[in-house]
Amino acid sequence: MKQLKIQKILFYGLLLVMTLIYIGPFLFSLSISLNAEQDVFSWPIKLIPEKWTLGNYQRVWQDLPFGQWLFNSVFITLIQTVTNVFFASLAGFAFARLEFPGKKILFAILLGSLMIPGIILLVPKFIILNEFYLINTYAGLTLPGLVTVVNIFLMKQFFETIPKDLEEAALIDGCSYFRIFWQIFLPVSKPALAAVAIYTFQGSWNEFMWPVIVTTTREMFTLPVGMAFLKNEFSVQWPLLMAGTILISLPTLAIFLFFQKYFVQGVASAGLKE
Repeated sequence: MKQLKIQKILFYGLLLVMTLIYIGPFLFSLSISLNAEQDVFSWPIKLIPEKWTLGNYQRVWQDLPFGQWLFNSVFITLIQTVTNVFFASLAGFAFARLEFPGKKILFAILLGSLMIPGIILLVPKFIILNEFYLINTYAGLTLPGLVTVVNIFLMKQFFETIPKDLEEAALIDGCSYFRIFWQIFLPVSKPALAAVAIYTFQGSWNEFMWPVIVTTTREMFTLPVGMAFLKNEFSVQWPLLMAGTILISLPTLAIFLFFQKYFVQGVASAGLKE
């Protein structure tokens, strides 16, 4: 009994240390965002500023086109999240439940594409979009992320856990496959759909590499790209940068907290089969 108590103390102590490691940088960023610029590098470092201010958050909105960057990020993220949820679930249903020529080969090719580092595809994607005059446009920012292979794989694995009896009963009643997908499979797939939505939202909201390549004017920047331009070779506006970073992180944090139950269920179910 005493040994078990010691193990529990060590386990919770390890969890506490890991929590501090992960949450420490966020708390430090929050502290800097509440500091005046001249107090950022004061010594000794204080997590709670003696004279804190919300002026940095006010400056983010007044001195920067933060509203335009926010609109760009929200617009692109919402489109990519909705399209990923719909197209990934539709493709996952097809691979999980339908039989058609070349299905296994096509799915193997899709999985094989995951072995290609994403950075290698940046140049071909840029050349293709440039040929269609889509550089520095919402279409250019959005099209490459309308659906991803990872989400298709996740939905396929989840749909394979659904009993075939539901599908067979619906076919006997004369339902088409799309109706089976829309009225039977989707309603029972909320955990997987939530996982896909959270993955996509987080990835699209925090995307930096592609927007910085495909945008050429300040008005088309997304939030991560816009905030990155506060850092240059001569100076860094740390309080302003941290204030903007905190604001950027709030939506993903809120969504994960609200939908974490579905997210965990979706990820766990994707690894199971009937």
